[in-house]
Amino acid sequence: MLRRLHPDQPDSFAFTADNMAWAEAQITKYPEGRQASAVIPLLWRAQEQEGWLSRPAIEYVADMLGMAHIRALEVATFYFMFQLQPVGSVAHVQICGTTSCMICGAEALIEVCKDKIAAKPHALSADGKFSWEEVECLGACTNAPMIQIGKDFYEDLTPETLSAILDDLAAGKVPTPGPQNGRIGAEPLGGPKVLVEGSDTSAQNASVALATSIGDTIKRIDGTEVPLLKPWGDQGGRAVEARSEPAPEPRPAADVPVNDTGVTKQQAPARSAAKPEPKPAKPETEATETDETGTRPARLDDPRDGQPDDLKKIKGIGPKLEEVCHSLGFYHFDQIANWTEEEIAWVDTHLEGFKGRVTRDDWVGQAKALVEAGT
Repeated sequence: MLRRLHPDQPDSFAFTADNMAWAEAQITKYPEGRQASAVIPLLWRAQEQEGWLSRPAIEYVADMLGMAHIRALEVATFYFMFQLQPVGSVAHVQICGTTSCMICGAEALIEVCKDKIAAKPHALSADGKFSWEEVECLGACTNAPMIQIGKDFYEDLTPETLSAILDDLAAGKVPTPGPQNGRIGAEPLGGPKVLVEGSDTSAQNASVALATSIGDTIKRIDGTEVPLLKPWGDQGGRAVEARSEPAPEPRPAADVPVNDTGVTKQQAPARSAAKPEPKPAKPETEATETDETGTRPARLDDPRDGQPDDLKKIKGIGPKLEEVCHSLGFYHFDQIANWTEEEIAWVDTHLEGFKGRVTRDDWVGQAKALVEAGT
């Protein structure tokens, strides 16, 4: 099935402070240079925050992890767990349509969604509160037919009980998840036949009871949970130094390709007609050095006027690589634009796990274009 990004996209995305702390802690689980391994949990967190995955959210996560945008896009479009279009603000209803559920009445549940939400899957209801889709097996065949809303299963459904659930949600109520026909888990409809003595006689199974007691039913992750906020090493895992770089600013549009297909971002807003003169090229604050890896470029102790250029405008440089560039004394586009082949070779071997990125993404060519544009 072909999955494309939604035609209507927000201008930007940024994690909330709580979600950013969570994301930074997650990244520490992975070895230096392997931060891209965190792409799925971070994309999922972005979806939990917004309800769906927009292009700015995907690119934001890619920049955090030092990935090319196309790599994160490949992940987001491959896995059906990621919603690439807006979903209902209250509930996105996923109806299992595989064999057991289909035999037990899933088609009737789909008709309820068509009538009460929207005629087609992935379309928003008139009030924007609901959306729906048919999905493959959700693993609750004994309790078919069933739906999933967020983290919760609603099982043993009929058209009438599903309709009542949707009405309750629309009215601001929170229906109790789990079986809707009176049974607790997946025992026979007439009650348990074995291990009867000492069996649980409560009205809910443990998962449903916990979710309802802490108010977690149908709630999206929002940072108020008890997340992994400290570096992985502080939790008893692998000892890794904590990261402390701030959340990246939403990236403005740029006139450079965002991926290998040649797709470009929307043109940036018009700038003032009075463009600043390009800064002097390659300030020599320290003599260059030559070793077996090449020639180290001239560098600055601090950015000119205390204000570095936004190096993230160069495709392939995210927040982490921008920090590495600053640590090496590179703050401005004109510095990068003047690197020679020997200097490129030196930088390519000193990028702390990102070897080869300068050459692969043509930083020098992009920097020259930004300098010529007066950026």
